Amino acid sequence: MKYAKKQYVLAFVRIGLGWIFLWAFLDKVFGLGFATEAESAWLAGGSPTAGFLQFGTAGPFASVFQGLAGSAFVEWLFMIGLLLIGLALIFGMGVKIAGYTGALLMLLMWLAVLPPEHNPILDDHIIYGLILIGLTFVKSGHWLGLGKWWSGTELVKKHSFLE
Repeated sequence: MKYAKKQYVLAFVRIGLGWIFLWAFLDKVFGLGFATEAESAWLAGGSPTAGFLQFGTAGPFASVFQGLAGSAFVEWLFMIGLLLIGLALIFGMGVKIAGYTGALLMLLMWLAVLPPEHNPILDDHIIYGLILIGLTFVKSGHWLGLGKWWSGTELVKKHSFLE
């Protein structure tokens, strides 16, 4: 298969963003010492969301996000989201769902720190969200991924939102 340079670039962007989400999941689960210390790992009984929600939020929506701190539902939803978004982007399957849910997660994280620390409007969360949505329009999972095969399955043919 011969791909254009732009297709390779978009595939590497997709895989790179997938790795960012998957790495965040792995670091929070196992406490690999990058963003999460071993004693704060989810497997060690730590909360993957409480620290950020309690102490990292700011702005007009801070109290809403602080009220979510410690919720098992929020923790499971966040962690499953990180895992599934990461895997979908890496493998190129379910890129539409991963792109839109990832963009929603980025929007929520942006709202939690509004206004952003280094720019009153724009930060990496918004840029990641825009890129994630953009990946849903170009069938980026078809290049260096399983998206082409996935799109040909009967399930996806019936339910195109799964592409």
